Amino acid sequence: MDFSRVLSDATLLLLQGLKVTVIIAVISLLIGMVIGFVMCLFGMSRIWILRWISKIYIWIIRGTPMIVQAFIVYFGFPQLIGMFVPGFRLEAFSAGLITLSLNAGAYLAEIFRGGISAVDPGQVEAARSLGLSSARTMVKVVLPQAFRVAIPSMVNQFIITIKDTSILSVIGLADIVNKAKVYVGASYQFFATYTIVAVYYLIIISILMIVLKRVEKKMNYERKNNRKKPA
Repeated sequence: MDFSRVLSDATLLLLQGLKVTVIIAVISLLIGMVIGFVMCLFGMSRIWILRWISKIYIWIIRGTPMIVQAFIVYFGFPQLIGMFVPGFRLEAFSAGLITLSLNAGAYLAEIFRGGISAVDPGQVEAARSLGLSSARTMVKVVLPQAFRVAIPSMVNQFIITIKDTSILSVIGLADIVNKAKVYVGASYQFFATYTIVAVYYLIIISILMIVLKRVEKKMNYERKNNRKKPA
């Protein structure tokens, strides 16, 4: 349990892995927001086939472990696509990005749906009575308010996504957990190495939790002020 040795020998290696962890989490969350928003709109559509696409997608992603999804994307998809495109393969980063994005998208779809449902229907009716189309009402009235309601849950999803990146080490993603495994395999410093990895995660997650609390505090303050304003 030589912490000083691990800090001197493995810090650069672990920071390289931490960089990959943060990058893939941020990119997958951005892609997941697009997927989630589209699936949210599909789920609220009047077209039944779009609603079912959304329901099936969310059902599959939320109902299966992410490690299984990662195996399907990394091992299964290349085998399937390879039947038509010989030699096709996915790098661990690409497979991890697809897995995380699809996973985050399913949960963000529900977050966005909840945010949109929280908007007062009276405001929608008022906007439509003023001559705004359904699309303009959604963009000008509903989405800005829904987004603000969804921000705390989105930050929470980012926290979950960062922790979920550790699962992708099973497919060879060069994240911080993978780098720790490499170092541990050579040094056998299990306790010290994984404790330091845990500290890195705690630092990032703590920063995000502080941001989340400040956002929630600001939103609660604004709600109180809006209630105090005279009609």
